[in-house]
Amino acid sequence: MIQLFGYQIGRVEKEVNKRKNIQAFSAPSNNDAAMTVAENGVFGTYLDMDATAKNEAQLITKYRELALSPEGERAVDDIINEAIIMEDYKSPVEIKMDDLDQPDAVKKKIEEEFIAILKMMDFNNQAYDIFRRWYVDGRLYYHKMIDVKKPRQGIQELRYIDPRKIKKIRKILKSAERDQAALQSLNPQFMEFYIYNERGIASNMNEGIHIAKDSITYVHSGLINEKSTVILSHLNKAMKLWNQVRWMEDSLVIYRISRAPERRIFYIDVGNLPKMKAEQYLKDMMIKHKNKLVYDASTGEVKDDRKFQTMMEDFWLPRREGGRGTEISTLPGGENLGQIEDVEFFKNKFYKALNVPVSRMEADGGFNLGRSSEITRDELKFAKFINRLRMRFAMLFDDLLETQLILKGITDKATWNEMKEYIFYDFREDNHFEELKNQEILRERMTVLADVDGYVGRYYSLDWVKKNILRQSEEEIEELQKAMAEDEKEGVDPEENGDTNFGAFSGRSDVLSREDPIQDIRPEDDANEPGMPEKPEKPKPPVPPKKAETKKAEPKKEEYTPEEIELIESQTRFFESLTMENTLDE
Repeated sequence: MIQLFGYQIGRVEKEVNKRKNIQAFSAPSNNDAAMTVAENGVFGTYLDMDATAKNEAQLITKYRELALSPEGERAVDDIINEAIIMEDYKSPVEIKMDDLDQPDAVKKKIEEEFIAILKMMDFNNQAYDIFRRWYVDGRLYYHKMIDVKKPRQGIQELRYIDPRKIKKIRKILKSAERDQAALQSLNPQFMEFYIYNERGIASNMNEGIHIAKDSITYVHSGLINEKSTVILSHLNKAMKLWNQVRWMEDSLVIYRISRAPERRIFYIDVGNLPKMKAEQYLKDMMIKHKNKLVYDASTGEVKDDRKFQTMMEDFWLPRREGGRGTEISTLPGGENLGQIEDVEFFKNKFYKALNVPVSRMEADGGFNLGRSSEITRDELKFAKFINRLRMRFAMLFDDLLETQLILKGITDKATWNEMKEYIFYDFREDNHFEELKNQEILRERMTVLADVDGYVGRYYSLDWVKKNILRQSEEEIEELQKAMAEDEKEGVDPEENGDTNFGAFSGRSDVLSREDPIQDIRPEDDANEPGMPEKPEKPKPPVPPKKAETKKAEPKKEEYTPEEIELIESQTRFFESLTMENTLDE
């Protein structure tokens, strides 16, 4: 029996009764990082990410800060643009049910409900923002809102929920008789729900609204920490490198400001003044002449602040009587200020951590759409990474579509579990790496096919060529044969569409099928012999006799077609000429 939003929908299934008798000694895998607590327990998490994030909400905030930085924004934008293609006012994703074994009416209803879900999300316009939220935060929550009085109308609205305000809870139910002993039973009972707090899910928080599991659509990145307690974003592995890049750039700016200008050394003649008076005199001279510049790393501004003194300023040194008097000398500025290899090193590591090809981040990097052999390995890895992201994100559509179809009575839970394995979501493609690769493979196969064409029927069979050279399966061979038969019935001549004279594939199958030694004689070898007739352009299949002639019971005089008879006669004349030449030579 299917329970959604407190309602029971569908028929009682036998599988549900069977599961009651199944016992387990361990809790289900915590792949969604749900917080597992005992009944009457406290909800809350604590984590320490290099002493920067104390809870999951702070970690999500760090992810968003990274995505807003110049380097992170560029990398994230490149990933989202590759995953979501929004052009030509077409939907970025379509549903595919080619392998689904269901009536066309059911497929049509599923497609209509899928389009309705996309409209509720405004996916055609907001696809970039939705995918970006999921990728940056590492999780995505939607509240499925329905009419409690009319649940058969399906989902009425989908509302986005900030992941910092909601958390999934998995509570272990205690037994009233055994209490704590129930936790050690072979069949522990769990109840899953979500807790929502408008003020946010802080550490050690036990307050909020309890929401049913079926009311929330929850899709995460699939990345989880080593303790299976926190879902991580794809940006998590680049956090440290992002901080290093920031530190390197800030230190570079400070070094440029402090080392670029020339500094001076002031030797002040204090004469025979006492120590205290000499120091005061030196300070007065410093205040009178110093120019204090301070760099603010948070804003990137340079301020003139005379209240502080650092080692980056000019040097003031006292000089006693007997010296050379007051003197001012100059220290040269820093050298090799244009070398930033260390900064570029950390930037490249940052982009690699996000699986973005470094060539895309280069200023002179162009777009290459040539042969598949010219495509770099990094681009292929990046394309596979994008496909994995799409497959993970498509779980959002699975959950929403499941709820919509069950509420409207189009299918039930058991049927949906069988159908979803054959339902796919086709995202629009912008690169053609896969297409180029397939074209190259097909071109090479055609080249090999042309090379072995002369040996088909003598050393290789047609089935062997189809399976080993063209790599066609039994189903593909059968479908192609049916299609060619249909073309033949419709009167389509393949020779009019191009040169299809591939030797054994050009109408000589009837000759090769005969058990006749004449088929081993290749006319190509004798076409250039003197005195021989020219090679016929293309052999034609035998013309069927007319109906009036088939009624006569005359014996068949010709065993071969006219073309074959002509070939035999030419070969006979050739052997006779060779015999005459040998006789004359003797």
